[in-house]
Amino acid sequence: MDLSVPQTALSELAAAYFQALVTVGLALMCLGLRRRYGKPWFGAWALAWGVYALRMAAIISFMHTGASAWLFWHQVLTGWTALALLWAALVFWRRVPWRGRYGLLALFPLVWSYLAIYELDNFFLAAGPAVLFLSLATLGTAWAFLRYHRETGSGAARLAAVTLALWAVHHLDYPFLRARGVWNPWGYYLDILFELALGVGILFLIMEDLDEGLRALSALSADLQPRERTDDLPDALMERALTLRSVRGSALFLDALVPGAGVPAVSATGDCAAWVSASPPPGVRAVLARVVETGEPQVTAPGLGELSDAPGAPRYLAALPVIQGGEVAGSLVVVGEARDPFAALDTPFLVALGQQVGAALENAALTRRLEARTRELERLQTRMVHRHEEERQRISRELHDETAQILAAVNLRLGLLAEQGSAEVSAGLDEVRTLVGGTIRSIRGVTRNLRPVALDDLGLLPALRALARDLAGSDGAMEIHFDTPPRIPEPDADVELALYRAVQEALANAVRHGGARTAWIALDTDAAGIDLEVRDDGSGVPEDFRIEGNSRHSGLAGIRERVTALGGRVSIGPGPDGGARLALWVPWSNDTT
Repeated sequence: MDLSVPQTALSELAAAYFQALVTVGLALMCLGLRRRYGKPWFGAWALAWGVYALRMAAIISFMHTGASAWLFWHQVLTGWTALALLWAALVFWRRVPWRGRYGLLALFPLVWSYLAIYELDNFFLAAGPAVLFLSLATLGTAWAFLRYHRETGSGAARLAAVTLALWAVHHLDYPFLRARGVWNPWGYYLDILFELALGVGILFLIMEDLDEGLRALSALSADLQPRERTDDLPDALMERALTLRSVRGSALFLDALVPGAGVPAVSATGDCAAWVSASPPPGVRAVLARVVETGEPQVTAPGLGELSDAPGAPRYLAALPVIQGGEVAGSLVVVGEARDPFAALDTPFLVALGQQVGAALENAALTRRLEARTRELERLQTRMVHRHEEERQRISRELHDETAQILAAVNLRLGLLAEQGSAEVSAGLDEVRTLVGGTIRSIRGVTRNLRPVALDDLGLLPALRALARDLAGSDGAMEIHFDTPPRIPEPDADVELALYRAVQEALANAVRHGGARTAWIALDTDAAGIDLEVRDDGSGVPEDFRIEGNSRHSGLAGIRERVTALGGRVSIGPGPDGGARLALWVPWSNDTT
């Protein structure tokens, strides 16, 4: 075949140099991405563009020298460029592992280029197979991106697939147009356009990965924040992992793993759900062991031992180290169909995520222990209140049944003696009887405060009315208004007593500390519990009022302890129209015991 260099080739040099610079720029861009993110497909892209740059160097050398050797290597490097781009796309799409037999494909450009340049005289016979090989390899690259688009919905992958498909069609015009100078120099500019479109597609893929990963990880971080329930945190993490692109399953392991050992997952969902009741396959255990050993994220492609032999086996597995106390305590595993969901997120970021997951799980464990300790303290507090009330009841009974009865008998005996004695003796005995009567009334008041008999005998509402009547009737200085239902369901004894003590303490404080003249007691019920409000028109609550550490209001502290031990709530503060206000809610029954 004719190897002479036509004069028109000189006009192609500027376009060829420009395309070479663009290609070198794409290679450097991918090389920088490889160094930045450490992902293998960026290295594959950098290698592919590097081979493309060598192809441009070969054709430029041929146009300068006219040596057939440069034309030979240009043809060889053209085929190798197509294979390199196809390989980079496959590595990106599925992390396809290298097989030695793949290298046999690289022999075709080498052999056929020799035949086309040095042996064949028919142009179409020499160019046809090479162009067809180039177009098929480019279509294969487009197919890989198209499959990735279908699996993940990636718009950038669709752009790359369309670009490569058009480029493959453009290759087919070489024997008819470009080789005859029709496209000179616009064929180079069209190739540059395809290169730039593919480079933009690669950048968009990175942006998509970053956006998808950061949105999912932001949502994941939201799940790691303090929450009302801590026992469902692992399950929430697993469900959140399923929102990552093409992820089919996730699992959380919190036990140290060594090769050959296996433990079930703490939580798992999707395709990994079976790992909760049984150990994962050996290949997965080996990956988890590497995470524990290296403390770095691990991503693997097909070939995961027993997992790869199962029907519908995932295409990749990514394992992030869960770090607690500076050490790897387990792994967060995701499996999926397309590839690593953390594609554009570098290793330090993923390690920091593992630290955040570990800290959240550790905090959740601490919270669970704190909640358990709090429940235990509440039970202990409830028992102490019970013992306290039992002791008050015992003292009240002894005072009422023994001391008061003895004093009543003494008073009766003194009356008999007064009737039998002289007037002077009778007058003295009457004074003693008055003192004894006052003592009996005082003891009865003490017993009533220690244990309200009306509460045991009549119930909550009559006991509250009796309490208000006794307090108002002692000197008539306070007026008390009631806003209560005619009757209420009978609550637990502990709940009744807590409500009674709250009203008792609030009214006593209104008289002793607030100088109140009027008080209002409101009680309402619903299906869940009882609402109680006591307010007065006294001097109110000081701005710096605190229950804790305030011996003057130790009674209010006791009320709060009683109510919280029952699972209720207490609020103490100023009333809407001045004065003091105590509001509380308690459930119908005491479930803490």
